[in-house]
Amino acid sequence: MKPIVVLYQNLPEKLYNKLSDFADIKQFKTLSLDSNDFRLALANASGLLGAGGNIDENFINQAPHLKAVSTVSVGYDNIDVNALTKRNIKLMHTPTVLTDTVADTMMGLVLAVARRIPELADNVKQGLWVKGITPDWYGTDIHHKTMGIIGMGRIGKALAQRAHFGFNMNILYHSRTEYTEVNDKFAAKHCTLEALLQQSDFVCITLPLTPETHHLIGQKQFSMMKPDAYLINAGRGAVVDELALISALEQKELAGAGLDVFEKEPLSSSSPLLTMKNVVAVPHIGSATKETRYAMAECAVDNLIAALSNQVEENCVNF
Repeated sequence: MKPIVVLYQNLPEKLYNKLSDFADIKQFKTLSLDSNDFRLALANASGLLGAGGNIDENFINQAPHLKAVSTVSVGYDNIDVNALTKRNIKLMHTPTVLTDTVADTMMGLVLAVARRIPELADNVKQGLWVKGITPDWYGTDIHHKTMGIIGMGRIGKALAQRAHFGFNMNILYHSRTEYTEVNDKFAAKHCTLEALLQQSDFVCITLPLTPETHHLIGQKQFSMMKPDAYLINAGRGAVVDELALISALEQKELAGAGLDVFEKEPLSSSSPLLTMKNVVAVPHIGSATKETRYAMAECAVDNLIAALSNQVEENCVNF
C-alpha cells in the first residue's frame, strides 16, 4: 500500500506524477485544520509537502502517522522543529538549489538601490526626463566599495563571489565560523558585527531567523553604520527591527535599503517603507525564477520520497 502524502501546493505535472507513483496524494490549497477533509487526510498521512503555513506542535499532534515533512524552501522558521524531532519526524528542506538565484537577487538589490534604478525608471515613465539629468538624479558607485556580509553560508559565499570578482568589492563578513577558503578566495576578512557595520558601504543580511538572530539589527546597529551606507536584506525579515529601520531611514542614519523580506508578509500597504524613494522593496522574490522554483519543487519531492524510504540525506534538518 502506498503511503499517504498531504500536498498543499501545486506541482508541475512531471513532479506530481513522480510523487503519485510513490504515494497516494491528498491535495489541498493550504494547511487548514478548519477543514474536516484536511484533518482526515492529515490524520492518515505519512508525509507532508508544501511551502509556508504554520506547522506547530498542535498541528503535528493531528498527524499521528506522520514520518516526514518536506518544505519547498530553505527556511523553516514556520515549523516547530523540536516538536517534529520529539516525534521522530524528519524535516527536509531545499538549501542548495536556490543559492545562486538568491545571490543574484541580492546583487540586484545592491545595484537597484545604489543606482536608484526603480526610482529613476519611474521618473522616465512619468515624463520627468525632459532635459539632461542633474546631480539630484545621480546614484552611488558599487565597484571598489566594501560589502559586509552577515552570515557566510552558501548564499553568503555566492554573494561574495559576485561582489568580489564582478565588482572588485572588498569583502568583510561576520559569522560564527571563520572560513580560510573564503578569506583566500575573496580576499575577505572575518570581523565582529560592530566592525562590519562601521566599515561597510553595503550591509547584506543572509541569515535565517532563529531566537539568536531575531532583531539582530536594530537601533543600536543602525547608529553604527555609515550615513551613506545601504542595508540589503534577503535573509529573513525579522532579523531586522523594521520600526528601527524606518526610523533610521527617516533620520538619514543610512542612505537606503534594498529589501526582499519583511517582518510581516505581505508588507502592509500602509508601511512607510513604500513611500521612501531610497527603499527598493520586492515581494520575497529571492528564489522566484521559473528554473529555481522547479528545481526546489523537484528537490522537495525527492527529499520526501527519500525520507519515507528511510534514506536520510544531507537535506534533512533534524536527523
